[in-house]
Amino acid sequence: MANPAPASTRGLAITEHRLANGLRVVLSEDHLTPVTAVCLWYDVGSRHEVKGRTGLAHLFEHLMFQGSANVSNNGHFELVQGAGGSLNGTTSFERTNYFETMPAHQLELALWLEADRMGSLLAALDDDSMENQRDVVKNERRQRYDNVPYGTAFEKLTALSFPEPHPYHHTPIGSMADLDAATLEDARNFFRTYYAPNNAVLAIVGDLDPEQTIAWVEKYFGTIPAHDGKQPPRDGTLPDVIGQEIRELVEEDVPSRALMAAYRLPHDGNRQADAADLALTILGSGESSRLYNRLVRRDRTAVAAGFGLLRLAGAPSLGWLDVKASAGATIEQIQTAVDEELARFAAEGPTAEELERAQAQIEREWLDRLTTVAGRADELCRFAVLFGDPKLLDTALTKVLDVTAEEVQAVAAARLRPDNRAVLVYEPTTTDANEEEAAA
Repeated sequence: MANPAPASTRGLAITEHRLANGLRVVLSEDHLTPVTAVCLWYDVGSRHEVKGRTGLAHLFEHLMFQGSANVSNNGHFELVQGAGGSLNGTTSFERTNYFETMPAHQLELALWLEADRMGSLLAALDDDSMENQRDVVKNERRQRYDNVPYGTAFEKLTALSFPEPHPYHHTPIGSMADLDAATLEDARNFFRTYYAPNNAVLAIVGDLDPEQTIAWVEKYFGTIPAHDGKQPPRDGTLPDVIGQEIRELVEEDVPSRALMAAYRLPHDGNRQADAADLALTILGSGESSRLYNRLVRRDRTAVAAGFGLLRLAGAPSLGWLDVKASAGATIEQIQTAVDEELARFAAEGPTAEELERAQAQIEREWLDRLTTVAGRADELCRFAVLFGDPKLLDTALTKVLDVTAEEVQAVAAARLRPDNRAVLVYEPTTTDANEEEAAA
């Protein structure tokens, strides 16, 4: 095990360790409250999947709660919640994470539970657990995507923005057909390939004793063998600009017309991405934003208008525009207004007041996240897995606050253009009587 290398900035102490099997361990000691967060990121997401087997990363997030060699089905939830803790797991394009927040004296339990399923999940993975969680994921897809208004917008815009065979073309939920096609052996192979200590980062933050914590990590994780069968994800590189507008009309039973768009923006982890984040905050975050003031307050052509950044490290990030139309308003009116505001912003840039307000908003959101031990643990894992260095957390906010108005204007002019977006237009299949009256 390597000697820990301490670092601290703004009061946040970070030490790193690496076990002989490759597991990276990041500790951040904080005795302000008697709680400790455990966060485990596996470097596997939907971008690692192959055509015909989409959704396996997300399915495995569920299977990891189905028991292991020493924990019965649902036992992970029962033990953590019975000890006064909370837990969950999530899947994205780029990673799968599992996390617990525990009373400090229950830290050992959380570490044992995570190590037990990393090392022995295959002992409990069988046809029954596979079918059980396959059904759970399919129901989740129905409830969150297929059977709710605008539910498939994210899936559709992602597919338009990242054309096949791009690794980000499909979303983590996967398709119904691929979920049905996944076999028990597919799941076992997936686990063997990706759920290995040398493909993971473990962050532990809070009221902890570093020596004791590392001793527990060595005890429970140290005997789990490494696995070298992982292939790197396919290249996600794309041109900076799409080159043309890609447009799709969706006719569904939705409450109102909607205009949604995804703009191709810089990869996460560089200064341009921070500039893009500030641009979208000024344009479309909250009721003080330019698009809200134009579309909702002034023109009254929309009831909601938002513009946010989906940060991606292995592919271009996406600027996500979402406008819900008012009764009687047309998509043409809305898009004309949006394009006018984007063109004006590209030509003039932000005012000093707008930039200061946007930086303050991002600073508040960032500090709110770091207020909790769980938020800090998750960010340490993010910087370690996606960018190679958890200590980058210390300078992330400073970099945003250093971005200039000229940089914000430049990224808007280069990227927020009609020829650099995928567009979805929603038209209701049933027309509301009030909308007909308003239109007349």
